[in-house]
Amino acid sequence: MRLYDIYDHEKRKVLVDKGYEIPGYDREALKMRTKENPAWVHFGAGNIFRAYQCDLLEQLLNRGEFDRGVIVAEAYDYDIIDKAYRPYDNLSLSVVLHADGRVDKKIVGCMTESLKADKSFEEDWTRLREIFTAKSLQMVTFSITENGYGYPEEDIARGFDARLTMGKITALLYERFKAGAFPLALQSQDNVSNNGDKVKAALKAYAEGWCKAGLVPEAFVAYAEDEAIVSCPLSMIDKITPRPDPRVQKILSEEGFEDNEWIETDRHSFTAPYVNSEEVGYLVMEDRCPNGRPPFEKAGVIYTDRETVEKTERMKVGTCLNPLHVALSIYGCMMGFHLVSDIMADPDLLSYLEHIGNDEGLPVCESPGILDPKKFMDECLYVRFSNVYVPDTPQRIAVDTSTTIGIRFGGTLQEHIRRGHDVTKLTYIPLLFAGYARYLRGLTDDLTPFTCSPDHRLPLYQPIVAGLEVREGEQDFSCLKELFRHSETFGIDIYACGLGEKVEAMAKELYQGKGAIRRTLHKYVTQKPE
Repeated sequence: MRLYDIYDHEKRKVLVDKGYEIPGYDREALKMRTKENPAWVHFGAGNIFRAYQCDLLEQLLNRGEFDRGVIVAEAYDYDIIDKAYRPYDNLSLSVVLHADGRVDKKIVGCMTESLKADKSFEEDWTRLREIFTAKSLQMVTFSITENGYGYPEEDIARGFDARLTMGKITALLYERFKAGAFPLALQSQDNVSNNGDKVKAALKAYAEGWCKAGLVPEAFVAYAEDEAIVSCPLSMIDKITPRPDPRVQKILSEEGFEDNEWIETDRHSFTAPYVNSEEVGYLVMEDRCPNGRPPFEKAGVIYTDRETVEKTERMKVGTCLNPLHVALSIYGCMMGFHLVSDIMADPDLLSYLEHIGNDEGLPVCESPGILDPKKFMDECLYVRFSNVYVPDTPQRIAVDTSTTIGIRFGGTLQEHIRRGHDVTKLTYIPLLFAGYARYLRGLTDDLTPFTCSPDHRLPLYQPIVAGLEVREGEQDFSCLKELFRHSETFGIDIYACGLGEKVEAMAKELYQGKGAIRRTLHKYVTQKPE
């Protein structure tokens, strides 16, 4: 069985008999309609896009509730297009792994074109210009990671030859302006705080910079900055989509599905003709699309106002999911775990996550109204993270921890302070900060060396703790003051808020030889609250 089998009448029957859901619409007609009147372009050809956003559109197409597909563009890793999209006619297999062991397999056909977004690929760039000048285009979305929204001066100075994604988007938006200044929604769907504002800030920087250089008229700047014409709505997205997993590959292979090979690009993106993901997904979007949009609410997307999106994003990022992820990744790596589901089966670690979320997060979490924070958190702890069939790893989650710690916990601490709470009585957030100081040492609890996940601040922070030994007894821990004074990582001045000495003392406990992490963790999760 192959993805291309959907085009053969007899082979389609085999796929269905084997439990594979296949497109229930005329894909060739879909391609034609989308080519003539494009409605949606998505930048970022990664796994979450295929697993989630494409599935939403696939639902609409199969029910006859929308009539056009999505065009995917990649502005960074062009190998993905050449190796994971075009060889399969832009088809993909979505594998959803349920907590009860069920496996859903769906061939997704809504991606009608795949393009490399760079002028060096002349045919693709010409097609993108054609798409952006189409009056029918309603929305351009992004899943390009936080790094994709940068706008350094040197790239602005390149003008229409800008190399970064937002520069390319601004150049294409200028083509749309010249064609008739048609309205458009530009929406980030990245797991990034205030994501729509990052799009708007980048557009503003490029447009104003090019205007000063005489490349574009002031009227284009006004067009790009007018939210009534070019909107940049906020969104909150949540779906765990790990790298392609060998267990899923084995399932497919045993069933005779041949398109299961792994692909690593030259830029070290990991993908495959299939994508595996969890069963749960949330997408909350600010409903500001000046040229209309597909009816995604019919597929479960929540459309609401800006304030509600902001509250939902803070609930997830600051309390109910991402802080728990950071905590389990740091302690999971140090305790030698390689699967999130195994971490969740550890009583001390599970108790730690329950404490840090329920005791120190939820009391200062504002409910967005559309989702209940307690129910959301419980689903994370007892369904999503515990799903033994989802092959997520603490090592993946620990990437760029020095950036995520402050985002996930700094706001929570500041909210405790704003409400007049005595933060020195907190236990589990300080224990997270202390754990990071031990994590940097790159030794598990049984003293086995491990490699810390990629993080741009490791070259700065690891030398600070390099002189510390993981052993019982006294040693000079004064270097911890240097580490903990980096408020850009911890999201708050730990010493100014009164937590410095407490965090230092906890870090010293974690350094007390083999087994100290387990002993310290167990001590704090079993102690009576103050």
